[in-house]
Amino acid sequence: QVQLVESGGGLVQAGGSLRLSCVASGSIFSISNMGWYRQAPGKQRELVATITSGGTTNYADSVKGRFTISRGNTKNTVYLQMNSLKPEDTAVYYCNANLWISVGQINYWGPGTQVTVSS
Repeated sequence: QVQLVESGGGLVQAGGSLRLSCVASGSIFSISNMGWYRQAPGKQRELVATITSGGTTNYADSVKGRFTISRGNTKNTVYLQMNSLKPEDTAVYYCNANLWISVGQINYWGPGTQVTVSS
């Protein structure tokens, strides 16, 4: 059974920082791309940042210079360091990963973690 579990969300004041973590576990052969997406109330889910297995990163324009995505040494963990947070960053943040398992490649989502930025 495959799982993606996020942690690190919470309530923070504008200008503050949070670090999100996501760990993939289960019968996984390998992981290629991992990323973070977010969904604010009444809005569509949007890309925040992605990172390949080789370390190539991609960011939404709205978070460039403030957020940093990275992979752990074991490659089954992805982090999102969020600095200079703004109220508009308030959303549920979802971890996403392309996983190779016994039946092939699947795209998997975590359950999400709430980030709330107060003004």
